[in-house]
Amino acid sequence: MHRLAALAIVFVTLGLGATACSNPPQSDLSAAPLPASDPAYLPLTWFYDLAADEPLARASLERIAADWEDAYATMLLDLIYFSTSPEIDAAMTRLLEEKSGLRFRGDYDPFYRWIWTSNPGQHPRYAEFMATLYSEIDPAFRDYFDDQPPTLIRLDEVLWGGVNQDGIPPLVQPKMLAARDATYLDDDNIVFGVFLDGEARAYPKRILAWHEMVKDRIGGRELTGVYCTLCGAMILYDSTIAGTYHDLGTSGFLYRSNKLMYDKATSSLWSTFTGTPVIGPLVGKGIELETRPVVTTTWGEWRSRHPDTLVLSLETGRERDYSEGAAYRDYFATDRLMFAVPTLDRRLPNKAEVLAIRYDGEPLAIAAELLERNPVYQGRAGATDFVVFTDPSGANRVYDASGVSFVSWDGRGRAVSGDGREWTLTESALTAGDGTRKERLAAHRAFWFGWYAQFPQTRLIK
Repeated sequence: MHRLAALAIVFVTLGLGATACSNPPQSDLSAAPLPASDPAYLPLTWFYDLAADEPLARASLERIAADWEDAYATMLLDLIYFSTSPEIDAAMTRLLEEKSGLRFRGDYDPFYRWIWTSNPGQHPRYAEFMATLYSEIDPAFRDYFDDQPPTLIRLDEVLWGGVNQDGIPPLVQPKMLAARDATYLDDDNIVFGVFLDGEARAYPKRILAWHEMVKDRIGGRELTGVYCTLCGAMILYDSTIAGTYHDLGTSGFLYRSNKLMYDKATSSLWSTFTGTPVIGPLVGKGIELETRPVVTTTWGEWRSRHPDTLVLSLETGRERDYSEGAAYRDYFATDRLMFAVPTLDRRLPNKAEVLAIRYDGEPLAIAAELLERNPVYQGRAGATDFVVFTDPSGANRVYDASGVSFVSWDGRGRAVSGDGREWTLTESALTAGDGTRKERLAAHRAFWFGWYAQFPQTRLIK
């Protein structure tokens, strides 16, 4: 997909209008200060001038072509959005075609994949280039990339997602309803269920798809639930680690089609899938947020298990169409992606749902369809033996299964192990009659393409 078309879809989906994409910001990048440069690479002013008036932009492009390095390709792709001249836009595209051997057919994704697979390196001041360029959209973006931040991921794989910082507004300590008052929900509506410290909460997908983040307090814990609509993943994090609360938000940027979070104290960028800082001052500090269990289920099933649950109110302070399936309807309806990723694995359709597990550093994906056919499924990831129980709604719950083999369960609250013991299944643990307890383990659903893009070394069970 043409990147501008993808951005237009984001703006229209979020109700922000298409003009933000169709009319790029009027930049004065040519006036940007010249940072120190590596003599092997052109100074950044040559690239900034591509957003200037046409004669200067054309002269700059000729110089870039004459002193070409493949590392410049990413910078041209970044700049195409800012170009106010169709002629310069077309000239940059022709240069990309010449250097890559590809042909532009209304889609820049092949050029990104060429860069990501060939790994040509980066301009030594690429982070400063990103800081200058994207601060034209939102001044807050500068803080992500300024001062050559330490990074665990390739900066050329970080793409702008089409919104400003927190442009997809998170829900903060949102209004909740008792289950009996949530008359807007039908039994088959999808919810993300959380049970901690004796409290049950339901976060309907139809609401979170518009907000992608909820910050809530449950049982005295500060929690951040992150829903990446592009990757189909809802992950729940404890926001406090080693006594430090991390106030997270939506950065506006993506890594391999997965949203990057940012923290408000340092503007470090965080991976949604790992709960770790990947760009910025917090990189290398040993920080990893603890993941808490969350289950994707139906409202009817969750309410029947937890009649005292609280559930999000429609009164979010925002005007959105919160009807079931309204958000990202076109995206969910096909297997096409909105943003490119380096590689795809065709063993499953892109948006086939998998149960995503990462224990002891080993990523594992289990096809949701397989789990529906096998309501009791035992496996191992890293050094952790686990069991997955899948109820009639398709909801998956994962528990520690070290030293225990389970043979059956009733789809509700009773399981039987191979030694004949009966176990009670709750949201927190499995408990045998003799008092033996097996804890619930964190896991979540995701689209196959999104999980594979983040963890290409993952095992897949299908």
